[in-house]
Amino acid sequence: MSQRFTAALGRIRHVEIHSLIRGLKCALILAGALLAMPSPLQAEQASRRVLHIDSYHKGNEWNDRIVEALRWTLHNRGVEVRVFHMDTKRRSSEEEIKASAFEAMRQVESFKPDVVTVSDDPAAQFFVMPYLHDADMPVVFCGLNWDAGAYGLPYRNTTGMVEVSPIPQIVQLLRRYAHGSRIGFLSEDTEVKRKELSYHERLFGITYEKTYFVKSYAEWSEAFARAQHEVDMLMIFGVGALRDWDLEPAKRLAEDKTAIPTGTDFEWLTAVSLVGVVKSPEEQGRWAALAALRILDGVEPSAIPLSYNRDGELFFNARIARTLGIKQAPPLARAVP
Repeated sequence: MSQRFTAALGRIRHVEIHSLIRGLKCALILAGALLAMPSPLQAEQASRRVLHIDSYHKGNEWNDRIVEALRWTLHNRGVEVRVFHMDTKRRSSEEEIKASAFEAMRQVESFKPDVVTVSDDPAAQFFVMPYLHDADMPVVFCGLNWDAGAYGLPYRNTTGMVEVSPIPQIVQLLRRYAHGSRIGFLSEDTEVKRKELSYHERLFGITYEKTYFVKSYAEWSEAFARAQHEVDMLMIFGVGALRDWDLEPAKRLAEDKTAIPTGTDFEWLTAVSLVGVVKSPEEQGRWAALAALRILDGVEPSAIPLSYNRDGELFFNARIARTLGIKQAPPLARAVP
């Protein structure tokens, strides 16, 4: 083989090798691009969006736990979630609430969700009822106290979970330890809590001897102290609207000064109550998320029946029990930490 031919062959092989390398690089880049592209199913799931309208503010424990369960359930199915807080406990004038509801509707227009979920009464009353009544947008509600019919729900584009409390069960537990029949009602001063009071009376025939609606921790502690000699049992409800609520002094007050049996339906208030039969906010968030997923899969909201919360747990506060001279916890009760 001549030297000239050998050199030419070397040049050809050199060119071929470089061409092969360039070809391999292009193939790898193309393969990487194809792998990076979502599958049709992934693309469809990634495009699915849910906007959650929370009636209250971030930091309100009940609603934060609803949002956490909702997010977790939807994110596991590839759904993008955005949350808007109406903050109606702290911005409670009608003008402020209506302005917040208007901003919630602007969020709908900008985020363009496939489904809207809402929690608690103010979002239903001031946002869903005026803006999304029988609209094309599907809506899933949760946390509406006692009766969704107060807002004309359900509409043709809605479904939801109505929130009920185990009030008769709590009262029954308190009667075991009480020395009389007078019952007191202690709560933040909000329209939602006043609505709850009326439903206790209407549905369960409970007559409250004293009602204590308060706007600050100072008012709460004063009302708590007064109740110890004005009633024989005390029901303790929400404090989320009290901007200066302070659990630690409230716990000390309850552990030192409780003279009557006290009960609650909120887990975070079992620290200041003898007993609690508590609801699960996570149940509400999971239910709303699963209903939203069904709607995303093509089910009409009106085909999903309304539901009521069912999960609950019994708590017993041994520190307050000692103050009252109670030595034995109810069967199956969980101890308050």
